[in-house]
Amino acid sequence: MLPTPQRRVAAACAAVAAAGALVLAGLPGSATASPSPSPLSPAESAAVDKTSPGVLKAMQRDLGLTSAQAEARLVNEAEAGAVAGALRNALGRDFAGAWVHGATSAQLTVATTDSGDVPAIEARGARAAVVEHSVAQLDAAKARLDRAARETAPRDAPVWYVDVRSNAVVVRAVKSGAAKSLVSASGVDASLIRVERSTERPRPLYDLVGGEAYYMGGGRCSIGFPITKGTQQGFATAGHCGRAGTATSGYNQVAQGTFQASVFPGNDMAWVATNTQWTATPYVKGQGGQRVGVGGSTQSPVGASICRSGSTTGWHCGTISQHNTSVTYPEGTISGVTRTTVCAEPGDSGGSYISGSQAQGVTSGGSGNCSSGGTTYHQPINPLLQRYGLTLKTTGGGGDPGPGDPEPGGTWAAGKVYAPGDTVTYGGSTYRCLQGHQAQPGWEPPSTPALWQQA
Repeated sequence: MLPTPQRRVAAACAAVAAAGALVLAGLPGSATASPSPSPLSPAESAAVDKTSPGVLKAMQRDLGLTSAQAEARLVNEAEAGAVAGALRNALGRDFAGAWVHGATSAQLTVATTDSGDVPAIEARGARAAVVEHSVAQLDAAKARLDRAARETAPRDAPVWYVDVRSNAVVVRAVKSGAAKSLVSASGVDASLIRVERSTERPRPLYDLVGGEAYYMGGGRCSIGFPITKGTQQGFATAGHCGRAGTATSGYNQVAQGTFQASVFPGNDMAWVATNTQWTATPYVKGQGGQRVGVGGSTQSPVGASICRSGSTTGWHCGTISQHNTSVTYPEGTISGVTRTTVCAEPGDSGGSYISGSQAQGVTSGGSGNCSSGGTTYHQPINPLLQRYGLTLKTTGGGGDPGPGDPEPGGTWAAGKVYAPGDTVTYGGSTYRCLQGHQAQPGWEPPSTPALWQQA
């Protein structure tokens, strides 16, 4: 017998809490598709009202569902999970797994090793499947593969899992010989194993975040701002941190990328192209590790507040003292940098300077420290982006502009860096740039009077 609406909601809530991301939503459902669904209870109606629109939109987009179907699926899946959990307890060591299928109905199937359990399973509205191996047997077999893998490091057989639908432990292998070697080393009965050929070679994925550490040989610097160049991802940083060809590893000492270009002295700018394990994000590491969104690169005026993120001293703030400063280091003179009252220490080099949500530059050098205070200099970000043809990763989406003129026509283009005094045409009118920035979709001259003035 299926749970009452009130019990369904309670069970669904428990399942949602366990999942951590699902939110109860939508229409009444059951472990099976019901031709005559009962009306929504008040509790269910409240759950629908609290559904995250983002979850429903993502389900519609990626699963090809309507809004109502997405809501129904969430409710039905949560209920099916509760029924499966109850049957797992009831069947004990006979239990052989549970799964759902169906775009919206979430039809539940529960497997058992004892045909005598079929009536109990069907009484809960689920389909029954009688199989040879219990979940406990399959889990034990996988645990033995896990132990063997710690010794053999099977790179050509990189994935294995318990597949309750096929009642087997599946080993996905690039080379079948590697799978056989792993199974042999584990001592698992081959009848429990199914080998599948695959080209999959999984890798860990890491975020690029401004202010995080990266390493070059024996040195350490900080990421300035994540960027893209076409489909290539990477980050902007200080030129004195490395030369073209210098390899980098991330905060976790995992191989990360290579310096593509670097200038120092003269300027202090560089960019690193990263490998596919690393993904550019529109964020800087802020106070307590919280992420600060980067909305653009409009340069702030003298006297404005500015904050810096670095891998040695973290998050510190101050004010902008002067733009267009020249400073001489032991290695030579650099020009066009911005002087600030923000402190910094070794290892912070290359890290992010941001005013509000606007990227300002990458840490170059300075004097003093974050105990007694100091003065620092940063390489402005816009000249760096312009020199290397990079696009700042921003919370607005951004991305590299497509081919051709933007609608409704003109010389203005998303992705291009503009300096104060530059002129563009857009929609038949001429505009003069007021503040240096990298243009983004949505920042067209008529829409941004803080950046553009009609000439």
